[in-house]
Amino acid sequence: MTLLTGWGRTAPTAARLARPRSPEEVADLVRRASDRGVAARGLGRSYGDAAQNAGGLVLDCTALTSWSLDETTGLVTAAAGLSLHDLMAALVPRGWFVPVTPGTRHVTVGGAVAADVHGKNHHADSSFGAHLRSLTLVTAGGESRTLTPEDDLFWATVGGMGLTGVITEAVFRCLPIETSRMRVDVERTRDLDHTLEVMTATDDRYRYTVAWIDLLASGARMGRSVLTRGDHAGRDELPRGTDPLAFGPGSLLTAPPWAPNGLLNPLTVRAFNEAWYRKSRPATGVIQEISPFFHPLDFVDGWNRMYGSKGFVQYQFVVPFGEETTLRRIVSRLSAEGVVSFLTVLKRFGPGTLGMLSFPIPGWTLALDIPAGQRGLAGLLRELDGWIAEAGGRLYLAKDSRMSARTMAATYPRLEEWRKVRHEADPAGIFRSDLARRLGL
Repeated sequence: MTLLTGWGRTAPTAARLARPRSPEEVADLVRRASDRGVAARGLGRSYGDAAQNAGGLVLDCTALTSWSLDETTGLVTAAAGLSLHDLMAALVPRGWFVPVTPGTRHVTVGGAVAADVHGKNHHADSSFGAHLRSLTLVTAGGESRTLTPEDDLFWATVGGMGLTGVITEAVFRCLPIETSRMRVDVERTRDLDHTLEVMTATDDRYRYTVAWIDLLASGARMGRSVLTRGDHAGRDELPRGTDPLAFGPGSLLTAPPWAPNGLLNPLTVRAFNEAWYRKSRPATGVIQEISPFFHPLDFVDGWNRMYGSKGFVQYQFVVPFGEETTLRRIVSRLSAEGVVSFLTVLKRFGPGTLGMLSFPIPGWTLALDIPAGQRGLAGLLRELDGWIAEAGGRLYLAKDSRMSARTMAATYPRLEEWRKVRHEADPAGIFRSDLARRLGL
């Protein structure tokens, strides 16, 4: 038995861990599953308990790493355990980029499908599932099925958090690029209303856009932000003699194996926020490498340890356009309560996919990293859950570690449709996880 947690390190449970090296091994392990069921796991970057299965079997799929690229069409066929880090390292020098990347490149292709991950380009390109052409799924009987967007099980799997089967392969279209650099604009806003106004008016000019919010700012400065927007740079924008497709991402630092509890507190985070806001001076057309633009936290290996032994809660929600009052109310409440969030980011979502449990809907999404153990945090987040549900919003399953089954049922309107498709594919409920038990899935 192996003790497993999510990236937030808040709720460890023990499971039997197996590491299949082929789809055939996956199928054999599924056929021999016990009554505690099977859960698939990639690099463990779900923040909560989505890739845990207390007392059951967990399949570490990271040995499934084969891939191929059609240089003419940009179609990639990738095994589910291949990381976006390794895929980018292979694709970028060839002039291609993944269609969607979340805030870390250390996620697997299978995880990107199961969580229907989104990135800074959702307003322009939707989420990962929008770029899928097919996927291969090992179902409850150990059968390997190839699914396309015409199949209901395909859309139950995209965003389905691994509860319809074990994804072993995906085919998706990538984006052609001329260089491994980004052309970036930086802008500061004075408060939340100014942030929303600028993003609404100008986001469509950029493929990628995100706002960092100073959550501890109060009064007239509440919601002040640093907006970072950009697109892939062209060859003619680089200095002469530059290798246009050079790409060598890596970690520059390693977090210590332990950090004192309370290191991230109102004083330290307030000081960091002030320094970051002042440092981020307005700029236009700055040439930046891919890694610092998309994955700044990846420069610190094991950065989640900086939150101390209690771990942290990632809280990400979306509310529809037209519910800006709810967004302001939430930011105001968090600011007034002095909630410490080391990283708080705001994005605009465009149209979502047909994934039945996919998170994004057109609207505003806010994500916070909150050290666990803050006094009154559990009650406060339950209150915010209610506001979000009333506004027609929802919480992100890949980030969640504490939502209730009641909130899940109230905020995912296609849940019963998903349950029906899932039951047809897995009537005995072979595929299970701690998240599924907690949310009554």
